[in-house]
Amino acid sequence: MPDRKVFGFFSGGRFIPALAALAALFVLASCKASTTESIDAAALRGGETRATLSPAYFGGAVAEAYRVAEEIPEVLDSLHCYCDCKRHSGHKSLLTCYVDTHAAYCDICMEEAFMAYDMHKKGADIPTIRKAVDERFSRAVQR
Repeated sequence: MPDRKVFGFFSGGRFIPALAALAALFVLASCKASTTESIDAAALRGGETRATLSPAYFGGAVAEAYRVAEEIPEVLDSLHCYCDCKRHSGHKSLLTCYVDTHAAYCDICMEEAFMAYDMHKKGADIPTIRKAVDERFSRAVQR
């Protein structure tokens, strides 16, 4: 049988508390990794590089939505559009809806842009905005 002194710290009934402390550190580390703060905003980008249409072509709420897209393209390019335009029109992100007239005829596109804009103006980062948009609009699509 090995000498108890060889095991140093782990002898004398200290093994279980030490193991529990180590497990707690791993749990805390994994929780931190799953927060929105640890998500790289650049990794969320859809890759749309074309310019949005000018808000001057539109009126009312539609013009305001296109103004939002023009002001915060990096945010909109990081969001999924829940009107399913990726599948039926090949769009890369919500921003793609604003490079043509698609968003002018789509309430979902405009509502997502307005929500993102409001959150952005309140200081929310892109991962936080994306999470909120996903939570709100993915449920609306599943109905």
